[in-house]
Amino acid sequence: MDSLFLRNIADHLSVMEQIKALDSAVQSAVDQIAQSMRGGGKVMFCGNGGSAADSQHLAAEFTGRFIEDRRPLAALALSTDTSALTCIGNDYSFDDVFSRQVIGLGRPGDCLVGISTSGNSRNVLKAVEAARAMGITCIGLLGRDGGALRQCCDLSIVVPSKVTARIQEAHILIGHTLCGGVEIALGLAA
Repeated sequence: MDSLFLRNIADHLSVMEQIKALDSAVQSAVDQIAQSMRGGGKVMFCGNGGSAADSQHLAAEFTGRFIEDRRPLAALALSTDTSALTCIGNDYSFDDVFSRQVIGLGRPGDCLVGISTSGNSRNVLKAVEAARAMGITCIGLLGRDGGALRQCCDLSIVVPSKVTARIQEAHILIGHTLCGGVEIALGLAA
């Protein structure tokens, strides 16, 4: 019998093979983020739990460096300000922790990347609803069948798996591709 590690690798490789079909959607997301940044916009990321960590990771790739040493690119994770999260969660609702930040920090022409393995995270849904009302392009990094977010986002990238760990592994690969692709699109890397 194969070990858990070998079974996880086999499952991971199966998902990686399936997400090849997402190539054009990923390129569309690159194009939308690059267009936003060319116009002086920023990309905001939001998600819960592991997806919050992914949001922070990806925002750091944009503001730090990725392929090449280059100027910082405007990006932030809406899950990083504990004072805002606890204030909004306490005074309003946990469902509002991202939408209120989008309303306060977002501008027309920005992009919002909502990350949800289920596609049904209520606070991410509310952030997307607020962003769309403001003229902010919304990209969903989703899993399973895409959930409610699939129809709410301007562009949904759905990893076809029911296993949260496999979805998150694919999300990081896609997120790294977004960052590298934007660098290339902006002429900051080859």
